[in-house]
Amino acid sequence: IFCIPPLPYLLSRIDLDELMKKDEPPLTFPKTLEEFEYTFNEQGQLRHTTTGEAFVFNAREDLHRWNQKRYEALGEIVTQYVYELLEKKCNMTKVILPVDVTEEEPRSFIYLSADAMSNPAKLLVLIQGDGVVRAGQWARRLIINQDLDSGTQIPFITRAKEEGYGVMVLNPNENHLEVERPAKPTPLLSPEASDEPAEKRERKDDRESKKKRDFYEKYRNPQKESETEQIPIRENGSPEEHLLYVWDHFVSNAAARNVFIVAHSYGGLSLVELMCQREAQVKDRVCAVAMTDSVHNIWHQDASKSIQEWLQQHCRNWVSSPEPLDTPVEPMLPDCPRLSAGTERHELTSWRSFNSIFQFFSKALQTGDEYEESSNTVTTRSSHRTKHEHNHDD
Repeated sequence: IFCIPPLPYLLSRIDLDELMKKDEPPLTFPKTLEEFEYTFNEQGQLRHTTTGEAFVFNAREDLHRWNQKRYEALGEIVTQYVYELLEKKCNMTKVILPVDVTEEEPRSFIYLSADAMSNPAKLLVLIQGDGVVRAGQWARRLIINQDLDSGTQIPFITRAKEEGYGVMVLNPNENHLEVERPAKPTPLLSPEASDEPAEKRERKDDRESKKKRDFYEKYRNPQKESETEQIPIRENGSPEEHLLYVWDHFVSNAAARNVFIVAHSYGGLSLVELMCQREAQVKDRVCAVAMTDSVHNIWHQDASKSIQEWLQQHCRNWVSSPEPLDTPVEPMLPDCPRLSAGTERHELTSWRSFNSIFQFFSKALQTGDEYEESSNTVTTRSSHRTKHEHNHDD
């Protein structure tokens, strides 16, 4: 009969010196791109300042957690870099949320172009998917491994401004402030400790075995990460809440006669949720919606028949597919038509359908204008909007 050796014996066979050599480096990383020895070149590609090579994830073999933490640290720097580009290259202004935030409470923000609230003609609203991506990003992976054009919303912002749109850049994943949880005080030994049974006391006093066990645990999980707790941002505690808040406080008060929306992945789900909450307003203000590989589901989200019909008319979803760009793809549910984004990579769908999206918006605007010109009634979208603005007390 095969017998498993007892734990003390297994621990005694571990070479502690070897474990020390393999110990994980500290989980402390550079705070700037320069300290990381990376920079973005003229093509917007992240490259090592000395070797010129692309970013290498496996900087240290057999240390996956350390490599992952290093990648995340670089990702945080990239996030700040994109914020700088939004402000300096795109001339966007950061606006703090909630609008009536107090000094003590956590806050989020969005970015607005100078004419986002005043542009009388067109407003473009950009909504990314969920996860680590923040304002101005479609996919962190693309920014780090491919380039800024494919991974950020900057090309959309630049093109929109050239074509006369005001622009709003949302930040649906900035939902809470993460604070370090205070360490729990070590409990004092109870007075009854000395009355413990002898067997239990002997087990506790087996110091040599405990020392080896500690080394073993350190090898398996060398550095304990600090525990944190999340304080939600008021009225922005989820992507859906955030979009509803921005709609109520910004989009609905903007001057633009026609609102256009690009929603990637989870952003599409948030948009359908917004329609369920503000159906009449969305229909009144929004000219066209371009989704990219949206994960919305009209059945699970209880979208009404009228919402489904509106999506069929005013929305297109460019999905990951091996088919050429703009090839119709069989619809899964009776909502917006699906077109190929010309790529099978989910995160690339927004960038690959870039030109098609702006062509779709131009056509939708032209169709809408022709409809309003040919209509002799007062029930155009424009008159609906004016009526809504007069009656809506925000």
